[in-house]
Amino acid sequence: AVGKSRKSISDLMDIRPDMARVVRDGNMIEVAPDRVAIGEEVVVKPGERIPLDGVVCDGDAMLDMRALTGESKPKHVASGDEVLSGAVNTTQVLTIKVARAYAESTATKILELVQKAGSRKAKAERFMTIFARYYTPIVVLGALLLTLIPVTFLGGAFAEWINRSLVFLVISCPCALVISVPLTFFGGIGAASRSGILVKGGNYLDALNHLGAVVFDKTGTLTVGNFNVTAIEAQSPYTKDDVLNAALTAEQMSNHPIARSISACAKSHGMMCNSNDISKNNYTELSGRGVKCTIGDDIIYAGNEKLMREIGISYMPSSQFGTLVYVAKNDQYLGCISICDEIKSDAKDAISDLRKRGIEKCVMLTGDSSRVAQHVAQAIGLDEYHANMLPGDKVSMFESIASSAQNGKKTAFVGDGVNDAPVLARADIGIAMGAMGSDAAMGGIGSDAAIEAADIVFMDDDLAKLPKAIDIACRTKQIVMQNIVFAITVKIAFLALGAFAIIGMWSAVFADVGVMVIAVLNATRMIQLPSQ
Repeated sequence: AVGKSRKSISDLMDIRPDMARVVRDGNMIEVAPDRVAIGEEVVVKPGERIPLDGVVCDGDAMLDMRALTGESKPKHVASGDEVLSGAVNTTQVLTIKVARAYAESTATKILELVQKAGSRKAKAERFMTIFARYYTPIVVLGALLLTLIPVTFLGGAFAEWINRSLVFLVISCPCALVISVPLTFFGGIGAASRSGILVKGGNYLDALNHLGAVVFDKTGTLTVGNFNVTAIEAQSPYTKDDVLNAALTAEQMSNHPIARSISACAKSHGMMCNSNDISKNNYTELSGRGVKCTIGDDIIYAGNEKLMREIGISYMPSSQFGTLVYVAKNDQYLGCISICDEIKSDAKDAISDLRKRGIEKCVMLTGDSSRVAQHVAQAIGLDEYHANMLPGDKVSMFESIASSAQNGKKTAFVGDGVNDAPVLARADIGIAMGAMGSDAAMGGIGSDAAIEAADIVFMDDDLAKLPKAIDIACRTKQIVMQNIVFAITVKIAFLALGAFAIIGMWSAVFADVGVMVIAVLNATRMIQLPSQ
């Protein structure tokens, strides 16, 4: 049973590559993955695992991503695409330029997450450990007294009462509980792993059973995160090209989806920005407001209305729908860029499924405008939303929502960005999404900070994994409770019968080993739970 439970996790975790085929001085040599440097090129043949995170520089192929995301659908990659260590190349030879060292690779990080999971025990597991610590000496003392008192004070036959004591002692052995309860949680973690859900400990799996409210980030969580520029407004005497060019200059050092959408739009207009004109020294990301950069004697700002008010720029509020990026140079307002994001196709169904599982409140926190937040909230059926929020505001608002929970209910936060890390760490259950997406692997929106701060990690950005995780948690609890009730009921009944010599040693063996075997077999139903 333990072997099967371990295998259910190791099947997902069997992604550590043993070898990397690296090109050095025109020759192809095989070395350990931890001896490959960033910038070197590795060759991956069909049937082999990708050893390190990187970018395809030659070839195109289909990748089996099941070990990373739990999804069976292959992913096509070609030159310029980012790839993750642990994925299996199924078709053509790929040449990949390494972007991350082995210690920082996706495969290594996943393994570290799983290795730590066993140290975080659920309440029931902790109870059984404490229970056994006190229960065992008590029943040993009870068995001893069961012999000494009748023999010493009542004139009982020693052989008869020592036999009763041994029967009592065998029956009272708590192995059915001590073995089956941790095994069930281990099986639950394994079942979640097969579905692309990494649970960092049994305590977090147990906490999902008490979930009363779920708080969501918007961008990349409830929405796709693929932004497109839909409109550009220019303030006279400036032109739309002036606005777009200034925004491109300001955003070029940012890896945010909004910045990438501006870059894509500028590129489609034939604009290119010289990255040598700007460095980290004259670029500042203003959390929750926008960006500021200095080019020569000019200071360019690109951000939301908060930023415009903060720097004292007189701007014209836009009536366009979507995320609005206001652009200013020095003390002059240039114009506004409207950017729209797409709501995830499964978001509404996921919220509906959460309702069916007893989640009382679904809330969205976003740094976006009220108009955009209202549109998303109404489209997918959220209970409430809070817009124009800085990362610190999200923590405060989450604490307010969590404090209003009734009857000890837990509150979860679901997010994916570096700005979500503080609230993920604060949440009763922090859930990071899209951990193994390309952005996550290369340090983008699905950041290491979010994954590190979270308690549960979804390997992809599928919202349906949240109801699935709750189902696995409920099934785990059901089996744990079945084993506890069954084992304690049988033992109490047999202890009473044994003390009065109604049953003998063979019945005692059944009450100990037999009950343990039945409880373990019941626990293996959790291990065998299908991934889909």
